[in-house]
Amino acid sequence: MIEKIERKRVWLFLAISFGLAWAAALAIYLTGGITASPPLLPGSQVTLAVVLMAGVIMMAPTVANILTRLITREGKESLYLRPGTRPKPALYWLAAWFVTALLILAGAALFFWLFPPYFDSDFTTIKTLLEQQAQAQGVPAPAVDPWFVVASSVVQALLLAPVLNALFTYGEEFGWRGYLLPKLLPLGNRRAVLLSGVIWGLWHAPLIAMGHNYGTDYLEYPWLGILMMIVFCVGFGTYLAWLTLKEGSIWPAVIAHAVMNALAGISGLVLAAKVDPVMGPMPVNLIGGTPFLLLTLFFLMIPEALSEARNKPRWQPIPIDAPEDGPTSQDA
Repeated sequence: MIEKIERKRVWLFLAISFGLAWAAALAIYLTGGITASPPLLPGSQVTLAVVLMAGVIMMAPTVANILTRLITREGKESLYLRPGTRPKPALYWLAAWFVTALLILAGAALFFWLFPPYFDSDFTTIKTLLEQQAQAQGVPAPAVDPWFVVASSVVQALLLAPVLNALFTYGEEFGWRGYLLPKLLPLGNRRAVLLSGVIWGLWHAPLIAMGHNYGTDYLEYPWLGILMMIVFCVGFGTYLAWLTLKEGSIWPAVIAHAVMNALAGISGLVLAAKVDPVMGPMPVNLIGGTPFLLLTLFFLMIPEALSEARNKPRWQPIPIDAPEDGPTSQDA
C-alpha cells in the first residue's frame, strides 16, 4: 500500500500535471485548435499551438514534479537524474537509442506486410517532396534513389533526436517515469507500470480530441482515438519504465522518447493512400505499435523483468590495512 503522505503527493502531482496541460489545451482549442492555430508572427510556421504544446503541455509533468516536492517539502531524494547505477549503463542507453528505432520500423514493416496495397512502391510522396524542394531552390529535381531518402531520414532522426527532442521529452519523463512511477511502485511493479501508462495516455485526451495523432475522421471519434492513445502509452510506457527501473535513471527513457518522436511518422514517406488512423503503420496505431505491446506482454509474464536494479557501486575499494586471509575485526 502507498503511505498516506505519498498518496497526497501523487494526487497533487496529478492535479498539477493535468491542470497545466489541460489548461493549455483549452487555450489551443479556444484559439482555433491545432490545425487553425494562429502564427505567433506574420508568415511564421510557429503557431500558438506548437508553443503551448512544447513549452507548457510537455513540460507540465516536470513542473508538477518540482512543485510537488516544494509544496510537500519532499526534498531531492530519488530524482532518477544520475546517468545510471548499473556496472554497464551503456547497455540500456544503446537499447533506448537503437532498439526503440528497430521496434518502430518493425511495426511499420508488419503493417505493410499485412496490407501490401498501402505500400507506395512508386514512392510518390518522396518524389513530390524532392520536386517541391527543387522548385523552392530553382533547380531541377535530383535523381535520388527513394530508398536512400528513407534510410537517410532514419539516420538523421537517430543522430538529431537526442539533441532536438530530448529537452521536451525530458519534460515528460522527469514527471511520469521520474516521479509518478516510483510513487506507484508500492502497489507492485507491474501494477505501477500499467497504471502509470493509463494515466499518461489519459493525460493526452484533450489533444487527441482536437485531432492530434489520429485526426478526426475515424469511427467513434474521439473516444476510440483516446482509447488508442491509452493503449499506446501502456505499451510504450512499459518499455520506458523498464529502461528507467533497470538503469535507475530517466535518461535512457528520455532518449527513447526522443527517438519515438523523431521516427514515429517515418512510415508516412511510403504510405500509398489514406489509412485508418487507428489501424495504421505508426507506433501510435494498433498494428504499428504491436512490437511495443508484445514487449509489454513479455515483461508482464516475467516477474523480475520490471524490478528495480540494485544500486551496486561500480567498484569496491579494498582497505589498505585489510589482512590477506582470515576475518577482520568487523567480521568477528
